[in-house]
Amino acid sequence: MFRRPTGTEDRLPDQQAVWRFIVKAAETTAARFGYGRLDTPTFEETALFVRGVGEGTDLIEQETYTFEDRGGTRLTLRSEGTAPAMRAYLQSGLQSAPIPVRLYYVTPIFRYDRPQRGRLREHHQFGVEAIGESDAAMDVETIQLLSCFYHAAGLSSVNLQLNSIGDERCRPAFIEILRHYYSSRLDQVCANCQVRYVKNPLRLLDCKEDRCQPVIAAAPKPLEHLCAGCREHFERVQYLLRLLRITFTLNDRLVRGLGYYTRTVFEFYGAREGAQAALGGGGRYNRLVEELGGKPTPAVGFGCGLERVVLALQEEHVPRPEDPGIDISICHLGREAEDWALIVASTLRQQGFRVVTTPGERRIAVQLKQADHYRARFAGIIGSEEAASRTVSLRDMKTKEEKHGLTVESIIARLSTEARDSH
Repeated sequence: MFRRPTGTEDRLPDQQAVWRFIVKAAETTAARFGYGRLDTPTFEETALFVRGVGEGTDLIEQETYTFEDRGGTRLTLRSEGTAPAMRAYLQSGLQSAPIPVRLYYVTPIFRYDRPQRGRLREHHQFGVEAIGESDAAMDVETIQLLSCFYHAAGLSSVNLQLNSIGDERCRPAFIEILRHYYSSRLDQVCANCQVRYVKNPLRLLDCKEDRCQPVIAAAPKPLEHLCAGCREHFERVQYLLRLLRITFTLNDRLVRGLGYYTRTVFEFYGAREGAQAALGGGGRYNRLVEELGGKPTPAVGFGCGLERVVLALQEEHVPRPEDPGIDISICHLGREAEDWALIVASTLRQQGFRVVTTPGERRIAVQLKQADHYRARFAGIIGSEEAASRTVSLRDMKTKEEKHGLTVESIIARLSTEARDSH
């Protein structure tokens, strides 16, 4: 028997309602902030991710799904959303649009990672990109959008952590200071950090291994080495967050895992403890468009894993949205009754109602049980008498009250009234 690939999930019918709710919350929140939807291909040229994310990052070194197509082009399944969005921005001519260009996406992401609760090899991400504006207010709008999404989804226990990692003017000097500090302590850190020391030194501050924590605790901090421009920008971000009453905690170990970030970085965390507590985050990346061949263009954005939001809702015991069920289940007894049932169902569907029938020969009691399974508001019952008179008996599945001899027009009126009342 075949099984789904490791690190993937099936989303069954009874899980779809909560998923639609989460996606709708993302789309509605993005629209409220003036963002337009962007959809990019499932795969891109591998070079896009190498150039955008950066060689030496865990994502490029260990986690991408990369293959060569029949034309000899190396392609990679979408491993993050920002580099493809910037490629689309450059290729489609959005540079001529009014700034900032506001884009959002809800898309699958593919990463070959060790599967854990809330960390899948195929997961789904809600992300936004605001392109062309360097002002700190753009950072804050992005953070506020993500905060509003979490509240729209029903989460109450989220906290924001904030840091600045400097830019091309002050970060190189900080990295040298960091390397100097670690140079005499490499025997005290994990094997991954020994590699990061050479390839991606900022990630040294982000390691979760126990043996590395004492070294990290005494390490130099990015906030202590910002240039005047970065310090002023970060102070403005904090001021505006306080102005909007968005609470936050400074975290001088927060650096984010991708190589394109500059200045502001942030993450939102849920109530649970551990490495999977992070719900989503992002930051500013002022050099990425230029790295991909465009003109120097500031940008800021975030990515939020939707599966983790679903888990956080479960952990907060937020009531789970349910599918509203169907409007009516048409039950029948006999071949002529089945013919009339199909006509009735077709007519009601043309009017926009959700209708199921029960093909084949089953007892009425069995068909009514199926109506309960579908959470039908009503059951239409058709026997030989109803088939001959072209009528339907209607059962209210809540009160069990039945009305007999109703025309199809009467059924339409009853369902319409119920739909209005339910709204």
